[in-house]
Amino acid sequence: MPQHTRLLNPILIVGCIIITVSFAVRASFGVFQIPIADEFGWLRSDFSMAIAIQNLAWGIGQPIFGAIAEKVGDRRAIILGALIYAAGMVLSAWSVTPFEHQMYAWLVGFGIAGTGFGVVLAVVARASSDENRSMSLAVVTAAGSFGQVLGAPTAEWMLSFMPWQQVFIVFAAAILALVLTLPFMRAPQVASKAEIEESMSQILTRAFRDPSYTLIFLGFFSCGYQLGFITAHFPAFVTEMCGPIQPGGVLHSIGITTTSALGAVSISLIGLANIAGTLLAGWAGNHFPKKYLLAGVYTARTLAAAAFIVFPITPLSVIVFSLVMGSLWLATVPLTSGLVAHLYGLRYMGTLYGIIFFSHQVGSFLGVWLGGRMYDQYGDYTMVWWIGVAIGAFSAIVHLPIRENRPTPVTA
Repeated sequence: MPQHTRLLNPILIVGCIIITVSFAVRASFGVFQIPIADEFGWLRSDFSMAIAIQNLAWGIGQPIFGAIAEKVGDRRAIILGALIYAAGMVLSAWSVTPFEHQMYAWLVGFGIAGTGFGVVLAVVARASSDENRSMSLAVVTAAGSFGQVLGAPTAEWMLSFMPWQQVFIVFAAAILALVLTLPFMRAPQVASKAEIEESMSQILTRAFRDPSYTLIFLGFFSCGYQLGFITAHFPAFVTEMCGPIQPGGVLHSIGITTTSALGAVSISLIGLANIAGTLLAGWAGNHFPKKYLLAGVYTARTLAAAAFIVFPITPLSVIVFSLVMGSLWLATVPLTSGLVAHLYGLRYMGTLYGIIFFSHQVGSFLGVWLGGRMYDQYGDYTMVWWIGVAIGAFSAIVHLPIRENRPTPVTA
């Protein structure tokens, strides 16, 4: 089957649907922080640990599902991921202890890996022509942002008339429905002759010996830390630390009357702004060196986060920060995945990107876990926020020495 010469094609559309639903559910977990903790009288760190484990399991599962997709087929890997994801949500709905939530978080995390970027981006990349690949990856990544736009407000809305347990069940049904789209997702196996001859062990050895691969791995850590922390804790952060919403103001007039509602809306604003930011990153990845674009994204994130915490936190600053951070949110994904594909080819892109993504999810685990831990210890999120600022600056620096020229494959 040839690559698609048009940007818009069935595989891209199905990939966008899968990522949208998967990420809508994933992005909603921060909304459940306070309801679940209040119902059971848990510490903030108890449910935070469940979300942190979920992110770690996602990172561990990503290269595994990438390898499964490359061995038995993309669609089978996605079906397996959807089944595990839905099972984790259903079991979590009936959990009443922190330990149960944390155990079933492993299932949710592995399910996200099977329906997330590692598998879907590899499918879309193989189905795209060279001139469309960077933008195709950006479009699928932007679909994840659209899911984020939908996820948190949908969860907040459903919580207004049903308990959180029923919301989890509804989300599980939505995930299972993704299987119905898979007949339309049949991607070609596109690789050069050298890539076909090169085994997985050979390309993994070549990547692990390449300093650029190590730098990409290290640099993606801060992306995970920042995204994990903000997704899990920002709604609660805004609820508790933002100044009051003035009666009669613009926000009040459109129905945002509490800082709790503003916290949920802020996650949607991040996702909405990121649709444009990610598409711009995809376009730029075709015209400029990806390593400099990545360094620029991390620098801008660092400055935005530092400015937000230095100045008084008001409803206006929350909205401005959400829009700025949103424009940079997942802009790293098409650039990083595109850089991996450029350096090491498409044959084992799912596995190679999955390993890089593991670093992202280790950062995400720490961002979520430290957020809850330090909140319980200090009573606010200031310290963990500044840690995110520091490692964002680190990521901006480590991308600069990356050599973007593609190494020559060595075949047996």
